[in-house]
Amino acid sequence: MPEAMIDLYTAETPNGWKISITLEELGLPYTVHALALSKNEQKAPEYLKINPNGRIPAIVDRDNGDFPVFESGAIMIYLAEKAGRFYPRDLRQRHEVNQWVMWQMANQGPKFGESGHFRRASQKPENGDLAYALRRFDDEVNRLFGVMNNRLYDRRYLAGADYSIADMISYPWSMNWQTLGQNLAEFKHVQRWLEDVGSRPAVKRGMDVGKELAVDFSKLSKEELDRRSKILSNQRALPAPT
Repeated sequence: MPEAMIDLYTAETPNGWKISITLEELGLPYTVHALALSKNEQKAPEYLKINPNGRIPAIVDRDNGDFPVFESGAIMIYLAEKAGRFYPRDLRQRHEVNQWVMWQMANQGPKFGESGHFRRASQKPENGDLAYALRRFDDEVNRLFGVMNNRLYDRRYLAGADYSIADMISYPWSMNWQTLGQNLAEFKHVQRWLEDVGSRPAVKRGMDVGKELAVDFSKLSKEELDRRSKILSNQRALPAPT
């Protein structure tokens, strides 16, 4: 086995799987550093030096002077450029890919995440009436699946005929269609694309990364669920170093 050149800081989330899929597809050797988000390990001072946003994922490229990169889209572009694969050299084709990478980060990820957040929050009576938020983000998730479906009806992949990081970045979030209350039969071109991308061996390997951190939330006490919620929600600014 070649020596690992990439340190991947990740967790069992769609954002983390974006990068493990990319590394597997590119065949770049890497070492996984799984962060326990429920223990706030993503806020540790040593990790904030790598990712000042205090989120996952992030990488450190040991082959390039211990260069840190954070934000999933930036990481994927960096890795694809480094390896020279899944990221076109042609200017027009490259920016076809860029548009869909940015679409995922600005639209799909945030909106799908908010929909999931309010769905979970609505299960607690103390959070009050969340009907507006539920409807707002359910509609947006549906709209975004429609954007993908309309894009994919006449092409195999999001950026055209060739598989690219545009597909890798969108796949993990798209897998959540059922938990987000969507009917995939409404989006037959997305369904075909999910089956196509999901059948790739590297995608399967990438989706397995971090599974050792999986938690059965149904077995957690209310106190533990409340503790985790306080850590992961309603975060405010950290003070600047003195």
